[in-house]
Amino acid sequence: MKIGLAFHASDQAMAVAELAREAEARGFHSLYLPEHTHIPTSRRTKPPDGARELATAYYRSPDPVVALAAAAAVTRHIRLGTGVALPAQHDPITFAKQLATLDRISDGRLVFGIGFGWNHEEMRNHGVDPGRRRAQVREHVLAMQALWTKERASFHGEFVDFEESFQWPKPRQLPRPLTLLGGAPGAELFAHIAEYCDGWMPIGGAGMAAALADLQRAFERAGRDIAAIHLLPFGVLPEAGKLDHYRALGVGECALRLPSAVRDEVLPVLDDYQRWLR
Repeated sequence: MKIGLAFHASDQAMAVAELAREAEARGFHSLYLPEHTHIPTSRRTKPPDGARELATAYYRSPDPVVALAAAAAVTRHIRLGTGVALPAQHDPITFAKQLATLDRISDGRLVFGIGFGWNHEEMRNHGVDPGRRRAQVREHVLAMQALWTKERASFHGEFVDFEESFQWPKPRQLPRPLTLLGGAPGAELFAHIAEYCDGWMPIGGAGMAAALADLQRAFERAGRDIAAIHLLPFGVLPEAGKLDHYRALGVGECALRLPSAVRDEVLPVLDDYQRWLR
């Protein structure tokens, strides 16, 4: 099982490029960054972790594509991922080009972790109906995949509509960057994964073991082989028994949670996490 890192980057925390370089030097497999374009001050949507106050990193986080491009420029091997990006809040034509360019710059190291989003005010500011966001994510990702894989791509849907077009560069990875969907287990989430993703990113890994049979059935209905799925428990606080449990389930990668903090606070945790590489 590969060991990666989940880092809620912010302009008050350790620089992403510096962290990527330090993580690669210590042998970590991957580094994941979240995305929030902005956080409306109304705070009508409660924080996802149930806390009374939202951590400041949520509204101070850099653009993950730009930050990961900087990380790609100073590293050679570490996988660089979004954990998670919010496709519904992007123009899919532009986003497809940005991510394909990042995959080329990084020589095929991009992991496209995506989610449906939780902050309703943020979505609405982007013109996204929270009740329809899952359908919109689906169309945006399918449209992006068409641009990535076809010489002449077109898409005609409810949320995305463009005529036959050329778009280069294509991603380095074929047929597309590894695409993982984050979220709590459920029939709708698993149907999305089986249709257009390569794996599942359960946040913290909660409920993963009990849900794998349902995920397998979703893959069978889609005519796909569950053996090829990429399972990535994400934002995990490591314990020996927990990581052994993930290995027994066939998990291929686990991303450990780093503090959103300055270099002097992050590096000791990074050094401590090296024991899990062994």
